Amino acid sequence: MSLSLRSVTYRYAGSSRRVLRSLDLSIERGEVLGVVGANDAGKSTLCLVAAGLAPTTIGGRLDGEVAIDGAPSAGARPHELAQRCGVLFQNPVTQLSGTTATVWEEIAFGPRNLGLALEAIVERVAWALSLLNIDVLAPRDPARLSGGQAQLVALASVLALRPAYLVLDEPTSQLDPQGTQLAGEAFARLTRSGEVGILLVEHKTDLLERLADRVAVLAEGELVAVGPAAGVLADERLEAWGVDPPARVRLARAAERAGVQLPVSAA
Repeated sequence: MSLSLRSVTYRYAGSSRRVLRSLDLSIERGEVLGVVGANDAGKSTLCLVAAGLAPTTIGGRLDGEVAIDGAPSAGARPHELAQRCGVLFQNPVTQLSGTTATVWEEIAFGPRNLGLALEAIVERVAWALSLLNIDVLAPRDPARLSGGQAQLVALASVLALRPAYLVLDEPTSQLDPQGTQLAGEAFARLTRSGEVGILLVEHKTDLLERLADRVAVLAEGELVAVGPAAGVLADERLEAWGVDPPARVRLARAAERAGVQLPVSAA
């Protein structure tokens, strides 16, 4: 059971430039796959392709195959894709419906459109609010949230659809350290259940070091490294690929250059 990309190459409509080039990648349920890379490396495009939105919704040309649990994404209807693979973009404003009076109704918007029974909708909204620890926001007006609050509400709206896979494009970009920790803990709980796989594009490599099982590095639309998170995030080529290593790695290297022996942390 996996979300898989096989020999995937993608071009936007009207362009001859390949934004993604011959990618082979898979995400298993119960796994967090982190994705890093410089600006314009193709990370957001990878999210669109993995979630089935490109080319189905935005056009362009896709070569290769994207499949969710063995079923090709090509030709799937939007509501079917939303239940199989949820996607969260960097800007939450683009993902909120703009039609609801409260956060509770906003999170219920997706499940209602699926035609679920009222009891199921109530259960899903309560679960998503609790998972992200944002119950206090339930009666608030979605238009009067801070950027970080809106990001968490948008994430809760995606979670309420109960997709088997989540594609998250820098979901903590507008979150402060506390919000980032809350989101990270929620992702960890989801994957521990073994029922959800997460593709997480994130520039906060300290978060990926704690959360990701594997990390993939994109450079100019190509995968240049994929492997266990600890190894990839300590790769000496990471900065040349436009990615800042985690603070632990930077500190260890600075200490080594200065000839300082750092204490070994207790296991």
